[in-house]
Formats: sequence, structure tokens, C-alpha cells
Amino acid sequence: MKLQGKVWRFGNDVDTDIIIAARYLNSSDPAELAQHCMEDADPQFSSKVKTGDIMVAGKNFGCGSSREHAPIAIKAAGLSCVVAKSFARIFYRNAFNIGLPIFECPEAVEEVKEGEELTVDAATGKIINHTTGKEYQAAPIPEFMSQIIDAGGLISYVKGRVNHA
Repeated sequence: MKLQGKVWRFGNDVDTDIIIAARYLNSSDPAELAQHCMEDADPQFSSKVKTGDIMVAGKNFGCGSSREHAPIAIKAAGLSCVVAKSFARIFYRNAFNIGLPIFECPEAVEEVKEGEELTVDAATGKIINHTTGKEYQAAPIPEFMSQIIDAGGLISYVKGRVNHA
């Protein structure tokens, strides 16, 4: 799976309240959550992001509460993946559970600028910055986790396996 899009940059310690504010947690509708994704960091974010775009952030992305609403909002907003220096442990698990690919690549985060065009190869972890021509290496997504993402998340993956048993 190759993911390609424009970069949207955010800093270190972006917590789940920044990704999707607590005032919107009364909804679990992905489309509604998408409208408010990153709203407190950039009120116009959801209207500017395009399907396939890529979020790039610093260390400890997704820290804070364990809400699944955060990766759901990112995915529903159309972002194809998140590249960060590091992820909070619960966000990391929640992202894969809902089918959002994420990649740790500190070198790319240090150098990639907002607005640049990236391609991320989920199978190999190779990140290509088409704006600068520079390439980076993140850890590839393990096969079993790729299957979860391809299924659309853990629940769909398990349902598919049960139906085929």
C-alpha cells in the first residue's frame, strides 16, 4: 500500500484533546468527528485537508486520554497516515485498531516541511519526499497489522476471519 499526499505539520506532545476536543466526544460518527479534527490547533484544518494528505508530527503524538475518537477523526478527515517521531502507546494501538497507518521516523519529521509531497510505502516503510527528492526509512508495518488496516480496522478484521472460519 502506497500512501501519497501533502504534508500537514504539527509539533511535539499533540494530545488527543487537540486532535479531537472533548466537547465533540458525544458523537462517534466519523464524518462529524472529521469536521472537528485538529480544530483547536487550526480552526480551518478540516476544510483544508484533502483525501490522502499526510500528517507529520513530533514526539509523543496522541498522548493524553485513551479515546479512539482521535485516530477516527484523523482517518475520517481523509488523512492517509501519520508520520511522527514517536506515538503515545495507547494512540499507537488505537490507530491500528481503527485502520489508520502510522509510522515512526524521527529523521523525516526533522526535515519535512508543511506543504511538501510525500509517498509512504507501508510495506517497506520507505518515505519519499517528492519536493526535495530525499528518502527516509521508517519501520514497515508488519504483515499481520497490514491485514488489520486493509480490513478497515480490528473489528472488521475479526468479523472477516469469523465469517471465513
